[in-house]
Amino acid sequence: MRYLITGGCGFIGSHLSQSLLNDGHSVSVLDDLSTGSIHNVAHLESNPGFKVMIGSVTDAELVHECVRDCDEVFHLASAVGVKLIMEQPVQTIDTIVTGTQVVLSEVNRRRKPILLTSTSEVYGKSTQVPFEEDGDRLAGPTTKHRWAYACAKALDEFLAMAYWKSSRLPVVVTRLFNTVGPRQTGQYGMVVPNFVRSALEGRTLEIHGDGRQSRCFCHVTDVVRGLRGLLETKEAHGQVVNLGATEEISISDLADKIIAETGSSSERVHVSYESVYGEGFEDMQRRVPSIAKAGKLIGWEPEKSLTEIIQDVAADLRDGSP
Repeated sequence: MRYLITGGCGFIGSHLSQSLLNDGHSVSVLDDLSTGSIHNVAHLESNPGFKVMIGSVTDAELVHECVRDCDEVFHLASAVGVKLIMEQPVQTIDTIVTGTQVVLSEVNRRRKPILLTSTSEVYGKSTQVPFEEDGDRLAGPTTKHRWAYACAKALDEFLAMAYWKSSRLPVVVTRLFNTVGPRQTGQYGMVVPNFVRSALEGRTLEIHGDGRQSRCFCHVTDVVRGLRGLLETKEAHGQVVNLGATEEISISDLADKIIAETGSSSERVHVSYESVYGEGFEDMQRRVPSIAKAGKLIGWEPEKSLTEIIQDVAADLRDGSP
């Protein structure tokens, strides 16, 4: 099978590429390297079944060429991290919405199965925890750019479902919750690699806000297994499916756990959201998925614990990951 992965030089895309290649498939990657890195896939470039193309998903001619030469598509290309959304508001919205339109239009023309990765951010400020795929969303005001990412990704989902309804394009949407593992950068605010790096270096761990906000962290290998399973399952086509862990932990407790797991002498400090993201920033207090749908469709559930995640991230950083 020949796969195209947009955003394939990113953290998740590089692990997905490796998984597919390990099973004997061919993989072409399209990435503009705005948030991904060629270093993430350097170890794969000697594989004759692997090809990297540098370019944007907003380039219709390039996307046409890439989709023509593949059998199925994983569309992962997107803006990454809340910090990036706040710093580059116009670019991120354009990349998300325009890029997805270009990719969906091309795969629809050629009738290629596609999986589109969305995000738990689309649930917004909803308090209906655990979040279910058909639950109501609660977006914040348009004057707070924090919610632009959520709305842009929700528009992606609407577009994907429109193609499914109008032409039965074989498309599945996955809402990813916090995904963590080796090769993830903390550059755009990802809390686990940032905390682990600080702990290993003996630096203070900075907790945003009061630290009571909670998250669930899923190992990237578990997520990759879910992505592959969903794309290959016809019953998942036309569906929106959560993928994430259900082991909930507050950010304060996460900092304590990482300090303990790494044997660090680091201390913690609380910093205001405003000092990091600017005035008026809003956050989601809890973010916990219902994964019953993924379980029913493909028998999926996470296998790796938070302890294993921290250990894998720490080992990767000790080995010199940038």
